[in-house]
Amino acid sequence: MNITAAALVWLVSGFVLANWPFVSEKKFLIFGQGLKTMGFRMLELLVGFSLLLAIGFGLEGSMGRLQTQTWNFYAISLCIFVLMAYPGFVWRYLRRGRVGRTAGSDSSAEDKDKDKQG
Repeated sequence: MNITAAALVWLVSGFVLANWPFVSEKKFLIFGQGLKTMGFRMLELLVGFSLLLAIGFGLEGSMGRLQTQTWNFYAISLCIFVLMAYPGFVWRYLRRGRVGRTAGSDSSAEDKDKDKQG
């Protein structure tokens, strides 16, 4: 495998691993559906980051000698991984929560009207 293909495999797997905590309701994609809290989603994000590091080290090892890394590498890699998770976060918490509401509706005004009626 050449370096371009390895980089493409790493980026695609990183995007998939970064977004699966926000797309799937199953815990670790295996266990039954249940309410996942934000903390559990962050745990899944860290597990996904660990898997991505393992994939990266495997790809690097298949092409040659592994390079030693310092904490800077891991900090920047985690930041890039969190950045790759942004589309899933937006879909889960910002976009999906607005489905069913109209653009000009004010939910607090609707709640006040419901309180007055009953």
